[in-house]
Amino acid sequence: MRLNLRDHGATHHLNRDLFHSCRLPEVVGAVRSLASRFAGMPMVLGGFSLGGNFMLRVAADREARDLPLQRVVAVSPVLDPAVTMTTLERGWPLYHAYFVRKWSRSLAKKQQAWPDLYDFEELLRTRSLREMTRQLVQRHTEYPSMDAYLAGYAITGDRLTTLAAPATVLTSLDDPIIEAGDLARLARTPRLDIITTAHGGHCGFLENLSGTNWTDAQLVKLLSRNPDS
Repeated sequence: MRLNLRDHGATHHLNRDLFHSCRLPEVVGAVRSLASRFAGMPMVLGGFSLGGNFMLRVAADREARDLPLQRVVAVSPVLDPAVTMTTLERGWPLYHAYFVRKWSRSLAKKQQAWPDLYDFEELLRTRSLREMTRQLVQRHTEYPSMDAYLAGYAITGDRLTTLAAPATVLTSLDDPIIEAGDLARLARTPRLDIITTAHGGHCGFLENLSGTNWTDAQLVKLLSRNPDS
């Protein structure tokens, strides 16, 4: 099953409220719905980038303790969003521009779907990811500050000590978005394995010019593994 987070894919018209990265309960609810629909079947979770961050948080969430989770694999997951924000600002401008452009397109679709609720015309002229985040947190979330919001979906510190299933993080040391140094800030728990490669970029891991992806085989291997191994 593929899970589209709120406002991802063609879903902007389905919910009045905006997506933000701390909307974990509804993702736990979606996983719970799948567990109910396929009762008795084991569940494995996989995700890339922010999706990987979400899947790790689902597995660590106390409300998900009763779910039949057997394994989680996260490829290039966001570790500390505040650090990622700074890295995007200081790094190659192409990455920062990509995320601004992608988010702007999503907001424009949301405004089109709910014209009586949203007017993002001024915001869409902003070319700063930090300023876009600050304004949206201030106007459309319950968080008192952008820092509090970013901390809300960080998985560093003790966040993953409550993992309900074995989890594996696959990430590269040359990721231009996720700081490899933050891996040392993840919780030390026997349920978490970290596999790093020297090269791979952010969710790239291309093995050759034909586009073969190293993570494909790794995901199949990890998600097929006995949960006790």
